Amino acid sequence: MRVGVFDSGVGGLTVLKALRERFRRIDLVYLGDTARVPYGIRSAETVVRYALECAEFLKEKGVELLVVACNTASAYALETLRRELPFPVFGVIEPGVKRALELSRGKVGVIGTPATVRSGAYQEALSAAGLEVYAKACPLFVPLVEEGLTEGEIARKVVEHYLKELKEKRVDTLILGCTHYPLLKGVISDYMEGVSVVDSSEAVSESVRPFVKDEGNGETELYFTDFSQNLEQAVELILGRPVEPRLAKGVFSA
Repeated sequence: MRVGVFDSGVGGLTVLKALRERFRRIDLVYLGDTARVPYGIRSAETVVRYALECAEFLKEKGVELLVVACNTASAYALETLRRELPFPVFGVIEPGVKRALELSRGKVGVIGTPATVRSGAYQEALSAAGLEVYAKACPLFVPLVEEGLTEGEIARKVVEHYLKELKEKRVDTLILGCTHYPLLKGVISDYMEGVSVVDSSEAVSESVRPFVKDEGNGETELYFTDFSQNLEQAVELILGRPVEPRLAKGVFSA
């Protein structure tokens, strides 16, 4: 079985890694839209257009199920993708919310890109379940991860800058509402001591389990719309092994 995963950059590789750890034999095809990252500062209309183009690329690669690893695209484009595509489509928001509901005692923090927070997708779902929700946009987290600054003094200072408010609110659970953020999980967990941290990538791999046949050659193909200087380093950092990235061509607009 061929499963597609796309994100605005390299962060979605955390989802791909979780899928590979759960399903050893499926073939995985990943697309990182690194030429247009980040999606979190784009309009909803632009995010939908980008998401459709990424999905079309993966459809042409023969995938039979699609995981939208980008939280921003999950917030704005998921329903459109489900209407337009002939196979199951999963986002990262619903599984993350479900996991938070299992863990929380009443106060949940959500961190994500400005667009994800602005969409209100997490807040609405959690509030509807009766939880107290505090959301915070953390726009510097994505470039921090993209530059490989996932630990050390700089990472700690940026985490403190954004999460101080949530810590003061005494949230008991924190949703990492961007697939880049698990790369900062260690620093975040240290700062938010005693708080349950929800990594959506793990929740997604569980949610797709009934729809995945664990059969195939166990191959992994990685495509990116642009090659940054530290791309191969980031791939190895996240996946724990080198996988040669390929340049994606064809369906992408400016």
